[in-house]
Amino acid sequence: MSKRYDKPIPLGWFAVGYSAELAVGDVKPLRYFGRDLVLFRTESGEATLLNAHCPHLGAHLGHGGIVKGESISCPFHAWEFNGEGYCTKVPYAKNMPPKVDGKQAIGRYPVAERNQMIWAWYHPEGAEPSFDVHTIEELHSPDWREVDTFEWEINSIIQETGENAADIAHFVTVHSSPEMPQGVVTMDGHTRCTLMDSKQEAMDEFGNIDRSGESFDEGRLEAWSYGPGLTYQKFSRLFDIVMMGTITPIDDQNIHMRFCFTLPKKQSEEHTLYANAFRDEIVHQVNQDIPIWENKVYLEAPTLCDGDGPIAKYRKWFKQFYVA
Repeated sequence: MSKRYDKPIPLGWFAVGYSAELAVGDVKPLRYFGRDLVLFRTESGEATLLNAHCPHLGAHLGHGGIVKGESISCPFHAWEFNGEGYCTKVPYAKNMPPKVDGKQAIGRYPVAERNQMIWAWYHPEGAEPSFDVHTIEELHSPDWREVDTFEWEINSIIQETGENAADIAHFVTVHSSPEMPQGVVTMDGHTRCTLMDSKQEAMDEFGNIDRSGESFDEGRLEAWSYGPGLTYQKFSRLFDIVMMGTITPIDDQNIHMRFCFTLPKKQSEEHTLYANAFRDEIVHQVNQDIPIWENKVYLEAPTLCDGDGPIAKYRKWFKQFYVA
């Protein structure tokens, strides 16, 4: 069977887990980038991501592997590998096997911890990072609340889901927006910014959204994409709410999407109620989008009209993350 999408996995920084969910000594099997991986935290506290299979006889290090110091010990024969993928010990051998002696034995991924998450750099040819993970100040500030998190596994690719923001016409059809939002889009290297003002259906004092089509608020969205895997969005209305969106390729046909929301602690109870209702609406809209994403096809040369939004510009910007 032919693949639904004929595009490579893009390069970039991608979230592979929450920092708080990986304690010292923890070992977790993962599946991202079309590869089996192992994530572990060393005794010094460093998060490490390696390809999963031991080069000795192929055991999966994520199923029964044990952290020993700064290395992970294979569950099959206890060979040890450090965060750079070098074999550091073969406990029953007199000499280190020449095939791994002083050589990288397992593929490794640069890792960064920021914004309460663990990020891994993926490049199909193993090149080192060409930009940094952007810091979202609100997720490091004591003035903002603990995050609310949501996640989905979706049969789509990052370029398709990211195109949603450029496709302004769908907000009316799919999400029942009272009008197409108007925005200004700027692009600079791996960064893309959208500033958008739009009418939003009003909320009552209990946070319920008015679907009558008769009452509206003015809303403002500030959205930033930092590479293909990290999005920052700040919604301002009668309240403020910040969302970090992360999208990680499971393989070249499927993605893992996470949304993390936070609110300012000083926001009033009433405005917090509004913000939580707005958060729930954003999650609802993702659930509206998913059936379309999972059943549409990607058209290289779509028939566009003058009201569709900057879809072509978005596609041109995204191409920089593909390696032929």
